[in-house]
Amino acid sequence: MTTARPRLLLCADDYGIAPGVGVAIRELAAMGRLGAVSCMTVSPHWQSEALMLKRLEGRASFGLHLTLTDQAPLGPMPRLAPGGRLPSPGRLLRDSLTGRLDGAEIAAEIERQIDAFAAAVGRLPSFVDGHHHVHQLPGVGDRLLDLMRRRLEPDAWVRYCDEPLPTLWARGISALKASAVSLLGRSFVHAGRRLGVPGNSGFRGVYDFTDRISYDRLFPRFLAPPRDGMLVMCHPGLTDTALAGADRVTIAREREYRFLRGPGFAAELDAAGVRLGTRPPQ
Repeated sequence: MTTARPRLLLCADDYGIAPGVGVAIRELAAMGRLGAVSCMTVSPHWQSEALMLKRLEGRASFGLHLTLTDQAPLGPMPRLAPGGRLPSPGRLLRDSLTGRLDGAEIAAEIERQIDAFAAAVGRLPSFVDGHHHVHQLPGVGDRLLDLMRRRLEPDAWVRYCDEPLPTLWARGISALKASAVSLLGRSFVHAGRRLGVPGNSGFRGVYDFTDRISYDRLFPRFLAPPRDGMLVMCHPGLTDTALAGADRVTIAREREYRFLRGPGFAAELDAAGVRLGTRPPQ
């Protein structure tokens, strides 16, 4: 009896942030090299990018990349974004951990971003995750889980960012950063699992976005050890003026894009004994 290979959820983040990112992600999705695409609906490019993404329906899961940092919110947020711009990741984290977030304000913005996804794609998101992992923070995660249960389909899934710390340290890739992301999300994972919200098993893909270690060497380390339903986030893209004005990560996106579209990608999947999936196992 042949045992099915473990499923890898390879999720491309930040779709919609800039046209160059959209070009790269759509090409990879059309090639069958992505399992999920996470969409940033606060971006001024979202509407036009969504129209082109819809042509790839069925090739990958499409979800919401909840954004509460660095960009402009879709509606008024006098507490979090008094000047019309969302805070830095550091300030959001500080306000979250000290209980300063306005839950009603956060919930209203999450709903607006869900609505913007639905209006452009024609359906609700299949999953939700977060730009800078904001979806799992205290004061955000509880509101998100409540809205997912009330607004989204029963099989909608969420990104869980936990990974066993010994595995992170053995992997040796940005271990401190990856550990912080994992530890910050532990209570969110427990709450989501308790409510029966589906999600991935294991989270990989955190690194420093430098070329200190080339991406073709990083990627196989993200796959080890294989685990059914593991999620690897990625950020493929092509640099353009819009991206340079919206985000500090530019050249690293091009390195990821070149690897993911090249022959080495499929070879690494075969070597690790994994296959691409579009959603976590039930």
